[in-house]
Amino acid sequence: MVGAEECLLSLPLLFATAFLVGFSGAMMPGPFLTLTIGETLRRGFWAGPLLVLGHGLLEGALVAALAAGLAAVITLPVVAHTIAVIGGLLLLVLGLWTVRDAGRVKLVLPGREGAGEGAGGVRLHPVPAGALVSVANPYWTIWWATIGLNYVTMAMNRGMTGLAVFYGGHVLSDLGWYSLVAAAVAGGRQLAGPRLFRNVLTGCGLALVVLGSWFVYGGLAGRS
Repeated sequence: MVGAEECLLSLPLLFATAFLVGFSGAMMPGPFLTLTIGETLRRGFWAGPLLVLGHGLLEGALVAALAAGLAAVITLPVVAHTIAVIGGLLLLVLGLWTVRDAGRVKLVLPGREGAGEGAGGVRLHPVPAGALVSVANPYWTIWWATIGLNYVTMAMNRGMTGLAVFYGGHVLSDLGWYSLVAAAVAGGRQLAGPRLFRNVLTGCGLALVVLGSWFVYGGLAGRS
């Protein structure tokens, strides 16, 4: 019989499965989805692809690091717990910024994405924000230390071409899904009034605060 690892050595199949597995992960609710909704409300459609760009650049660096042997480090319990605490604190800060600025930002009109964010303004451009919210999510690290590492290992059997094919399939799934989310949110903005816009933005900020608190608690409890 042909094993699963041998089947995945086919470059088209490697790309297709990386896309499908990545797409299923991208569709799961979490901090990145919350940030995409909030930043799209602030800036317009292009916030979504820009967030994915930051996310993808971080994942490209991680794929290279995993191929170089980083997996032995990030799977250590003390490292995982530390990532949970630090990541949770980062999400708390992002959430508090969002809640504070919800009443100050202005609704971005179509064709003016990125303009007029109000007195408070978001502190980060979507590209670094996309990377930050990804690394702040402990489950992102866990996914790459398990499922992602297995894919990297199989892709390495085809050298750099295999790694590039896997990475391309994975990133395109993120780009496809979050572009759809951004398009839906950007279109919905035109039907919603400023009050609903600010309420949704506040809800996104509170969701990040709750998730951040949960991650910090879990990280500290795991270390005790």
